Amino acid sequence: MRKALLAARRALPETTRAGWDAAIAQRLLDWCAQENIEELGVYWPLHGEPDLHGAYAQLAARGVQLSLPVVLEKHAPLAFSHWTPGEPMVKDGMGVAVPAQLRLRPVPATLLVPCLGFSVERYRLGYGGGYYDRTLAQTPRPRTLGIAYACLTAHFASGEYDIALDYVVTEGDLY
Repeated sequence: MRKALLAARRALPETTRAGWDAAIAQRLLDWCAQENIEELGVYWPLHGEPDLHGAYAQLAARGVQLSLPVVLEKHAPLAFSHWTPGEPMVKDGMGVAVPAQLRLRPVPATLLVPCLGFSVERYRLGYGGGYYDRTLAQTPRPRTLGIAYACLTAHFASGEYDIALDYVVTEGDLY
């Protein structure tokens, strides 16, 4: 299922993705304003994930403290580093962009969680590493906003360690 969802996402035309990314970004900005979000864990887009860099810049301009996830060790929860849009970045051992100068901080109160696929029950299908599941299993659990394209809604059984997201935002809906 992961391979099929990834192929479907990568096959989306650039113009379609750009329009959907803009719609998701606006929903994110509106939601953050409505919820008075002061700190937010964001993500660097991989493999055709929605690119929300424009929204990140607007959130930072509003004073929202942003953080990016960092993998410090395999089979462990994610760590987070303070991040400001435009600062120097490097690729980690997994090829993911992280701040060149890590400034580790506690898990933010609210996290954006990229979804390869998701169910209407708000369970997320990721790449299979379990990093977000281990992060969400910690106490206190951060509030979560999954980010996905609506066409990647999927039907799958949740596993023993799966944790439903609080919300999932797509270009058309908030679940």
